[in-house]
Amino acid sequence: MESFSYTLPAAKEVSQRAHTGVVGSGDLEIIIEPGNKKNIEFIVRTASEGFQETWKAVFKRFAVHNPIDAKITINDFGATPGVVSLRLAQAVEIANQK
Repeated sequence: MESFSYTLPAAKEVSQRAHTGVVGSGDLEIIIEPGNKKNIEFIVRTASEGFQETWKAVFKRFAVHNPIDAKITINDFGATPGVVSLRLAQAVEIANQK
């Protein structure tokens, strides 16, 4: 298991907490909690070690389109970057519902 965090600047608020996905083979769980620090904080726990640079690239791309002020917790069990991006998009959609 590997754990790390990564922070990027942000400006947009999210309406509410959101949860998507499950921790299982080839998938991941994402929890978004509204923040108040004007940044996106990603906290990752993953079964796949040695991919921090790939994670950071996914987060940077995500933040360009979704600069949300939030804490995003990711519990991963081998998801591909495409699945990570999909789950992040789903979680943001849920977090912005009113």
